[in-house]
Amino acid sequence: MSAKPRIIGLDIGDRRIGIAISDPLGITAAGLETIERTNTEKDVNKIADIAKRINAVEIVIGLPKNMDGTEGEQAQKSQSFGKKLARVTGLPIIYEDERLTTISAIRTLTLQGVKTGKRKDLVDMQAAAIILQKYLDRTTPPPAG
Repeated sequence: MSAKPRIIGLDIGDRRIGIAISDPLGITAAGLETIERTNTEKDVNKIADIAKRINAVEIVIGLPKNMDGTEGEQAQKSQSFGKKLARVTGLPIIYEDERLTTISAIRTLTLQGVKTGKRKDLVDMQAAAIILQKYLDRTTPPPAG
């Protein structure tokens, strides 16, 4: 198997942005880091720098939909951020439904023995990995065999 280009996954919140990256084969996602939000321009530039450093070819952003599937204010914020990020990076932006990812992230970390109460950064990074993994699972063809 040849290495595939990397994909970045983002869980964008008002205080932090969780960042995940695909493995070289494009099969699994893993948390990379969490950045504390400062302002949109600096946040976009920081993510653009990461994308350039790892030679990312696309960015998957979690789209926070309401439980009934509608999009509210948070979804609009994520899309606005995505548009700015697309302008700066020139990379395609894909939106992935992120309903219940934070709950899944907390559950996963708790099962690993991580206390999540004061480690919101880990939760955000894990949520980004879940968002990216959902996308990879949906778009990566199963292995031939």
